[in-house]
Amino acid sequence: MLKKERYEAFIKHFSENQPIAETELQYETPFQLLVAVVLSAQCTDKRINQVTPALFKEFPTPAHLAASNFDELFPYIRSVSYPNNKTKHLLGLGKMLVEDFGGEVPSTVAELVKLPGVGRKTANVITSVVWNQPNMAVDTHVFRVSRRLGLVTQTAKTPLEVEKQLIRHIPKKYVHIAHHWLILHGRYVCLARTPKCDSCTISYFCKYYEKKHQSSNKEA
Repeated sequence: MLKKERYEAFIKHFSENQPIAETELQYETPFQLLVAVVLSAQCTDKRINQVTPALFKEFPTPAHLAASNFDELFPYIRSVSYPNNKTKHLLGLGKMLVEDFGGEVPSTVAELVKLPGVGRKTANVITSVVWNQPNMAVDTHVFRVSRRLGLVTQTAKTPLEVEKQLIRHIPKKYVHIAHHWLILHGRYVCLARTPKCDSCTISYFCKYYEKKHQSSNKEA
C-alpha cells in the first residue's frame, strides 16, 4: 500500500467511525487547559484530572497563580510527576500571562513557547484544541502510532520530524482532530509493549501489522 493510500484509509476510517475525538483532560477555559497540559508532561491524564478540580478552584485565573508562591501551590500538585519543577513553571507562567499577555492565553505557538514549562508540543495542543488550528502535537502515542501505521518513515527520529511529515500529508481541516485519533488509538489499542493487533480495526492498512503477519506466515 502506498503512503498516499494509507493516509486516505486513515482519514476515511476515523472520520467515519470517530468524528468526535477530544482531549481527555478536563477543563473549562483555555487557561485551565494550559495548566492541565503543563502538568500532564510524563503523567497520566487520569492523575491530572484528579488534581485539577481543587487546583482550579483555588487558582481560577493567571492572576491567582501570579499572586501565589511555592509553598501555597505545591500541595495542590504534589502527587503529579516532577511537582517541584511544575510548581515553579506554573508560578512563572501565571506571572508572565499577567505581565506580558494581559491575563489571557496567547493563541500562537510562537507566543506560547515563551511561557515557562511550555514547549512546542504543549503549544500545539493548546492551539489545536482551543482554536482548531492545524497544529500537530507529537507525544509518545502519536510518535509510536504514526510510525507503526506507516504514515511517517522510520527515518523520522524526532517529534519534530514526525510532526512535519504528518502536517505535510494530512488535509489541513483534519489535522487538529487527527492528533486525538492517533493519541486515543495509541492509548487504548496500539499499546507500546503489547499492541492489540488482533482486535484492531485499522490493521488492514497498518505497516506494522503487515510485517508482523508476513513474519508469522514465514514461520508457519
